Order: sequence, then structure tokens, then C-alpha cells
Amino acid sequence: MGKFKFGVSFREIGSRDAWIAKCRRAEELGYDVITVPDHLGTGRFAPFPVLAMAAAVTERPRLGTLVSNVPFYNLALFAREASSTAALLDGRLDLGLGSGHMKAEFDNAGLPWQKASARIGYLAESLGYLRNHFDDEGLAMPRLLIAGNSDGVLGLAAEHADVVGFAGLRQQPGKPPGTFKLDNAAAMDERVGYFRSRTSRDVEYNMLVQHVEVTGDRMQAAEAWHEKTERSAVPDARELLDAPQLLLGTVEEIAGQLEERRKRYGFTYITVFEPMLETFAPVLKELQCPTEAAPRAGGSATRTPESRQ
Repeated sequence: MGKFKFGVSFREIGSRDAWIAKCRRAEELGYDVITVPDHLGTGRFAPFPVLAMAAAVTERPRLGTLVSNVPFYNLALFAREASSTAALLDGRLDLGLGSGHMKAEFDNAGLPWQKASARIGYLAESLGYLRNHFDDEGLAMPRLLIAGNSDGVLGLAAEHADVVGFAGLRQQPGKPPGTFKLDNAAAMDERVGYFRSRTSRDVEYNMLVQHVEVTGDRMQAAEAWHEKTERSAVPDARELLDAPQLLLGTVEEIAGQLEERRKRYGFTYITVFEPMLETFAPVLKELQCPTEAAPRAGGSATRTPESRQ
């Protein structure tokens, strides 16, 4: 099994000084990758300039987009931004790509919103364009992460990606685009199985974790998250205990869950959102510097009877 790698996705910059402090804190805590999303709207930042600054104030972490929303862009302009950033980052760029999912962002920016097959087709076109552009510039293609949940995007990742990104979210039927429900453990088995059936290459598996809670009562944490999400993620809160997008339990239990999910799904690259930067840090330390104690039991073996499935 592969060695764990840990990343944080920063949603906001704040001031210049705040951004520098965030990046340095992530490095200090031991995170291996600093990533940023790509969204439009008030207060949203352009990904590549902030990555360039992150590179200037850190030394070790890799830096990337999670993910660039390719249908936002003219490919010539996007390729220029990506290659310029890659040159400045000197080998530290992870270029994450996706096909877009938030219709409101397109509408508000006056960009055409196309059906999923067309957006995935444009993502596929971008892969060849980017490789040709990097070749023309005399630059090595950065590590490529492709993230999504559909057959089309996972098929592209199987053929082209160095890293495949899973979030375990899918569009809720009959709801506005960008309204998601959470895949349970069995659904994640199916998605990972589909990807594996499409490739024999050695690809790194990334999981974008939606929530981390260090607690002695996993079931209570699951029920609280179920209520917070208006019971829209899954029918029963008990399903959340094994959902790989959630990490609930003591530090030792969460470390065990990640080890179990590495074995089950292959997830070795774990990303958490900015609000969980500090919360997840003890788990990161536990897995980077394991103790001499007995093997961790993880989520299932240590559950109280009421939280068994």
C-alpha cells in the first residue's frame, strides 16, 4: 500500500499577510500539498497568482488547483496561465482539472452552460492542448489530477491522470445543478471499481474529505452532521459512519479509518478543507509518525454497539 500524503484546500485568501500565514502554517503542520479551488463570484480569487505567492513563502509543499474549472476558459489563455505558473513553481505544481458543476457561476459570469457531455468533451480537448503547449514552451507537464464522479470524467482520469480525485458527491435528481448528495460506502466501491476497470496504470487516489470531527462519540457526530445537511446526504445517519468523505472519532480511530479506506479504496492522498486544518493535524501527525502501540482498530472495531451497521 502507498504511503499517505495529506493536503489542505484553502477556500479564501484574506489579506496578503493572512494568505502568507496560512501557507506557512500548513507547511509547519506537515501538510504535503496546498491546493486552491477555482470559483467565480465576489471574493473569489484567481488560483494561479495565489499559488505563485504560496511558492514564494514556502519550501516543501506541492501546490495545486483542486480543481481548475476548465469550461470557464479559452484554452490558449488557460494554457498560458498554467505554464507560466508551472515555470515559477519549478516543479511543485499539481494541475488539477475538472469539468465544472456549478451552473449559477456560469450564469452569473455570462458564460454558456453546456450539458455534461459537452463539458467533459471540452475537458478532454484541453488535455491534448495543454500537452502540446507545454511541449512548445519546453516545459515538463506538471502532475495532472483529474477529479469527478461521472463515467466520462473517470474515464479521462484513467487514461491521462497521475492522480484521480474522488469527492463522493453526485447531483441530486430534480434539484438545481450543484445540489449534491453524498455517496455511501457501497456507492464509493462502485465508483472506484469502475475507475480500476478502466486502467492498469499506477495512479494515485485522492479523497476530498467533507468533514472531520475529533470526538469520543461517532454516532452523535454523524447525527449532528446529518441534521446540519438537512438529511439530504444519505437516508440514515448510520451510513455516514463508513462514508469515506467523513472522518469521525478519536484521533486514533480516524487514523484507523484512513488505513482501512486505503486498503479498501486505495485512498493515499487525503485532502481536507481549510476549516479542518488544525483539527486534522493530530491525525496527520499520527500517521506520519506512528507510535509503537498495537494496530489501530479504526472505525468499525471500536464502535459502540449503537453505532454498528
